[in-house]
Amino acid sequence: MHSHLGEVLARLDDSREVVNAAVFAVPEGLRRTRPAQDRWSVAEVLEHLAKVDRFFAERIASAIEEARATGVGPEQSARDPLPQHVAAKMGDRTERREAREAVMPTGAVETKAAWADLDRARQEVHAAVVGGDGLALGTIKVEHRFFGVLSIYQWVELTAAHEVRHAHQIREIGAALQDR
Repeated sequence: MHSHLGEVLARLDDSREVVNAAVFAVPEGLRRTRPAQDRWSVAEVLEHLAKVDRFFAERIASAIEEARATGVGPEQSARDPLPQHVAAKMGDRTERREAREAVMPTGAVETKAAWADLDRARQEVHAAVVGGDGLALGTIKVEHRFFGVLSIYQWVELTAAHEVRHAHQIREIGAALQDR
């Protein structure tokens, strides 16, 4: 595996540990409870993460296939990390964003099912990016509706940052439920 790919996949693994810790800090019996009418439950956050991971996996896989079809070469350049302004926006929970309809949780998914779906979606992200191992993934660019054009490596880092953002949300949910 190319070292650049190993670096971004390690970030993805780290983000999953952050999500795991946040979820397990919320009592299992409260994971489907919304802290307020206009807020998601832990299960809904997990459902959302699975949908987003799956969407990102599709974007990554199709961009790699298009690049492969046009003859993209091997990786030879340094990796540009996720731009700092993007990382800062992802970390800023004071700015709420409305999710697209396609990635909104239905609220009908049990926590265990949401976990299983998130695990499958994570495997799809992993498979998509590993499918391009050795290719110049830093040169393959895909537009993100909020953050502009990002390389495949940056999309993987964005996936990790998105999960960490929602891990913070899960912690907030847990705190709000305990304060009741």
